[in-house]
Formats: sequence, structure tokens, C-alpha cells
Amino acid sequence: MSYTKRVLIAEDSSVIQNLARKILEFQNYEITAVKNGEQVLQLLEKEKFDIILLDINMPIMDGMECARSIRGLKDTEKSKTPIVAITGNAKNYTDEDFKEAGFNDALMKPLNFDRLVEVVANLTE
Repeated sequence: MSYTKRVLIAEDSSVIQNLARKILEFQNYEITAVKNGEQVLQLLEKEKFDIILLDINMPIMDGMECARSIRGLKDTEKSKTPIVAITGNAKNYTDEDFKEAGFNDALMKPLNFDRLVEVVANLTE
């Protein structure tokens, strides 16, 4: 028996957020979208997700800080949720920086939607 996988997208760009939402909904994922890392942490207090897609540059709380906060959650199930970075500033961070912050993978902007679907599918199997 399979259930619909839940994806949390944190992205301050409405265009990218809506495109990612449409692509993943087409693949039968249930999408929740927010605009910053603080909203991610508030949602995680009440809900469980199968994967979190985090933009690196967001207002209030950026993706790096948010990923570290998720990894530090007392709820061990939630703290192990797969997290994928979405960034247009790949030059500012190394793969090591993303790993250190707790990311499972990173996607570069402009988003390659085939790669987005592949990464989400692999990390939610």
C-alpha cells in the first residue's frame, strides 16, 4: 500500500515555487510551499514531510540555517527528513558546505526539472 509522499518546498521566488509545485504534483506528490526557513520549522512542529526542498537564499531564515535547525530537532524522525538545497549561488558554497549543513543533495538554478523529479524520487523511496 503506497501513500502520497509529502514534499515541503521553501522558496521565496513564486515562479520557482509554482513551477516546482506543478512538476511534482504531476508526479503525484502532495506539495506544501512556504517562503522562508522559519515557516519550515513552524510547520515541522505540527506536520511530517517525506522530503524538504530548501532555497538557500531566503528572507528571515536562509536554507543553510534552516537545514542545521532541522538536523538539530529533538524529534529524531523529523531530524532525519531528506533535505535538498536549491541554489542559484553554487559558487558561494562547496558540496562539503551543503553536507556539513545537513543536506542530502543540491539542485542548481535554473532548475532542471527532470533532475528535480529524479532527486525527489530517489530520496523518498
